[in-house]
Amino acid sequence: MATHLITGAGSGIGEAVADHLLARGDELYLFARDAGRAKELAARFPGARTLVADLGNPDRIAWALSQQTLPGHVDSLLHIAGVCDLGHIGELTTRAWNRTLAANLIAPAELTRLFLPQLRVAQGHVVFVNSGAGMHAHANWGVYAASKHGLKAVADSLRAEEHANGVRVTSVYPGRTATPMQAKVHQQEGKEYDASRWIDPESVARTILLSLDLPRDAEINDLTVRPGR
Repeated sequence: MATHLITGAGSGIGEAVADHLLARGDELYLFARDAGRAKELAARFPGARTLVADLGNPDRIAWALSQQTLPGHVDSLLHIAGVCDLGHIGELTTRAWNRTLAANLIAPAELTRLFLPQLRVAQGHVVFVNSGAGMHAHANWGVYAASKHGLKAVADSLRAEEHANGVRVTSVYPGRTATPMQAKVHQQEGKEYDASRWIDPESVARTILLSLDLPRDAEINDLTVRPGR
């Protein structure tokens, strides 16, 4: 039985990953932004444990976790949570920048720092669910793409630093996926949302499981998943 820490388990890709891991008997610790959300996750995933830490406030994560019982053993840390604000660079305020960078970039880096000792002992795995925007930036996507380009840099640096310690690092770059966040993106774009046009979260979850379950003689560094329709 492996122990996994997951952000973003409340919906979309994270929910699909948590379902699979729980079904096969693994131990899950699910991050929640507050006690109310933790209660919801505990009800949604019977048997899973929760940790309360607001990813939107990375400066407080270490303190928040110090007040809770943490796993002594960690096989994987799965960064799946994210936020997305669209807008022109000339119009985006520091509030949008700070919100996006905090949740998408700084919080994953901070969680990785905090759990790296356990990951080293277990020769564990860190998975960053990135985005196609982490490789190509388009108009109106500047702040989100900047956070995801930064996340790629964190993953690449971490992989180089921790390879000798046996820690595997994978970045997954999904294209547009049928999640609640995608519905909000369409709303921001002023477009009609048709979930059937985009990747099923289940398909992205399967690619994450593939990277986790790969034998130790190999490692998936970067994995791109694009809509098949």
